Amino acid sequence: MLAGELYVAEDPELARDSLRAMTLTEQLNSTPAGDAQKRLSILKELLGAIGPGTEIRSPFHCDYGRQIHIGSGTFVNFGLVALDCAPITIGDDVQIGPNVQLLTPTHPVEPEPRRAKLEAARPIVIGDNVWLGGGVIVLPGVSIGRNSVVGAGAVVTGDLPENVLALGNPARIVRQLEE
Repeated sequence: MLAGELYVAEDPELARDSLRAMTLTEQLNSTPAGDAQKRLSILKELLGAIGPGTEIRSPFHCDYGRQIHIGSGTFVNFGLVALDCAPITIGDDVQIGPNVQLLTPTHPVEPEPRRAKLEAARPIVIGDNVWLGGGVIVLPGVSIGRNSVVGAGAVVTGDLPENVLALGNPARIVRQLEE
């Protein structure tokens, strides 16, 4: 999984890890917003890392959790789906709008490997001070440079450098941003 090579998605060890994540996300999503300590405790158990001052609003969904690392001061709005079959690294002071999808898994195009439940995954990296607008989709293997902004509904299919505004499907750079 981590090496980006094909693996069997229904592997028993992966199934156990996925069940663990589903159980913890159910707990998180049913914990009242006002119980910040309990929510943070669940997130610390679920995620690989979460920095101070980071807030994740429910509902939140992930595959495994352990491969998600989030820096400090990050705000995640309602409905983040983070499929972390490969690492997802989110920097400091990132703003993530509602219904964003961070998707690391890839699937074979050919029918037989798909029928055999084979898949692969590639990591996603979101730099410091990035803003992902509502409904943004980030595809496997993408890195987004610090200070960049991705407009609502954009589908990010390739890397974005630092300090750019990107819009559309597929996301295209429309202008540079001043640092």
